[in-house]
Amino acid sequence: MIFPEIKDYLQKASAQKIPENRKELLNKLVVYILEKKQANKPVQLNFICTHNSRRSQLAQAWAQITASYHNIPVCCYSGGVEETAFYKSAYQVLENSGIKIVPQPEKENPVIWLYYSAGCPPLKMFSKIFDHAINPNKNFAAVMTCSHADENCPFIPGAENRIPITYEDPKIADNTSEELEKYTERSLQIASEMFYVFSQIKKQDEK
Repeated sequence: MIFPEIKDYLQKASAQKIPENRKELLNKLVVYILEKKQANKPVQLNFICTHNSRRSQLAQAWAQITASYHNIPVCCYSGGVEETAFYKSAYQVLENSGIKIVPQPEKENPVIWLYYSAGCPPLKMFSKIFDHAINPNKNFAAVMTCSHADENCPFIPGAENRIPITYEDPKIADNTSEELEKYTERSLQIASEMFYVFSQIKKQDEK
């Protein structure tokens, strides 16, 4: 069962207005998921950006959580073109949304466990290359969350679909007084859009 504080946050996310041009992008992901479900095949989503430190991590977390909220079975992953580290403000805003954050023993590339439900294992998240062994190597959709990775990584081995859903990088506010505000804004946008995706899947399931 998803933690009550997260449910409250998702209600806030679901109330956000999504522009029609964004829905056009998101609907491509909806179609992919529906096709996999209708074929009784597992749904695997790998969210990819350059450093796997901010946007792709937020997208992985919110996609997995909103899918769970709507009882849609999916497995969400993330990766980058380079390995760096899960940026602190990115997982801080997730914690502020009601997710329980448990950092593992300190490393240069920290591993963060995210707990969002009493009945689900934690998401074990860290920066990694998109083809890391923890990620699927076939039968997945590559969801490109940043334009840099989308433009500079034209081929994702094993991906059966490539869906660009890019976001402005909150990194532009790093080390400024607006840093946490910008990360909060981006996290809410991603949560609202992932909520939209899986709410559309739920509607189809209920028909």
